[in-house]
Amino acid sequence: MADAAALLKLAETEVAQEIPKEQYVPVLTNPPFVFVDGAFNTRDLGLVPGSPLRAGFAFRSGALFRLTDNGRAVLEGKLGIKRVFDLRSPEERGAGPDPALEGVENTWIESSRPDSTPDLDRFAVGGGEEGYREMYLEVIDVYQESWKAILEHVRDRPNDPFLVHCTAGRDRTGVLAGMLLALAGASPEAITLDYLLSRIGTEPVRLMLLQFAIAGTKATSQEQPGFYNLVSLRTSSWNAFVDGVQKEYGGFEQFVADKLGFSKEDMAKIKTNLTKP
Repeated sequence: MADAAALLKLAETEVAQEIPKEQYVPVLTNPPFVFVDGAFNTRDLGLVPGSPLRAGFAFRSGALFRLTDNGRAVLEGKLGIKRVFDLRSPEERGAGPDPALEGVENTWIESSRPDSTPDLDRFAVGGGEEGYREMYLEVIDVYQESWKAILEHVRDRPNDPFLVHCTAGRDRTGVLAGMLLALAGASPEAITLDYLLSRIGTEPVRLMLLQFAIAGTKATSQEQPGFYNLVSLRTSSWNAFVDGVQKEYGGFEQFVADKLGFSKEDMAKIKTNLTKP
């Protein structure tokens, strides 16, 4: 496993700059990443340096619709995934449905409203922190039913490894991963590192995701002000979101209690099941 400092240095590569294959392949084929043929940005949250989560239980990934037979075998066999949570929109799912995997339950819960189209003007100032704060606060709000189902799984099915994904496996999935790590008592440094690791995890599909972002934002070009801030992952952007959660809800734990309806006993069991073998 690469050490945290080396991972962080590589993860801070600007998205406009290519990460050479000889640098990213060794990272993506070793923990915390898992090589799943046909998928990308797949990793074990329990193997992120500094993570308090137990290994082999909670996984995150980008889209799965291009899985090969070998990739299927890794999810079904090597990782023993029993449930997949899909955070994508109906349109995204229609364009690339999740595959049926043997012994794996697929769960999708439609968000309370469609995601807003990012306003690049909100990302044009500084490093785009205010835009990220607003975008992720919307995510944590509109996907409440998905968060609830995932946390119920953690509480009630500690022996069933699960995987959460969206399209890139970085924003919606990143919010959920940050929440799980926070509930498990992870340090801010470990949570931020996991968030930034998606910069490395998405490198194999970087150009495709840039085109996806241009289409999704209706940007005139990659040079439009705010665009590169939107497609970049930075510590300052994550911190702006965490600050927003603190101000809006009192923190992740309070959000889970007040908005999702979990009791103190539930929270204790969730933490135990996330961290204890």
